[in-house]
Amino acid sequence: MAKDITLVVMAAGMGSRFGSLKQMTPLGPHQKALLHYTVYDAVHAGFDKIVFVIRESFAKEFKEFVGKYAESMVETVYCYQDMNRLPGGAAPIEGREKPWGTAHAIWSAKDAINEPFAALNADDFYGYESFELLILIAIMSLL
Repeated sequence: MAKDITLVVMAAGMGSRFGSLKQMTPLGPHQKALLHYTVYDAVHAGFDKIVFVIRESFAKEFKEFVGKYAESMVETVYCYQDMNRLPGGAAPIEGREKPWGTAHAIWSAKDAINEPFAALNADDFYGYESFELLILIAIMSLL
């Protein structure tokens, strides 16, 4: 297993079109979110740290539903994507509620990442094989 490879999970979305927070929606007979399966697959493929990028407004619920599970398996870090904290001191756009997207999410996690990493969306299912390939790519980048 490779060491020091981080998975950054972008989970700050609002789920406005979905109608609720997709990243925490339980499904199936075990009432687990897709993120439970993502964490399991990523850890078993070789990721040894997960950085969740979330919004502070639902941090408590997220940590209770998904975070505890991740923390039981792997080093887990939480970073907050906040529209008032922008790169270069940029001013936020008044009235904007939606997170700024992928680049801002990664920027929000920058202080927690000091090793090769992969990033993914919390509300997508990738499967174990995807994580195996990401680990191989990360290992190759270290050579």
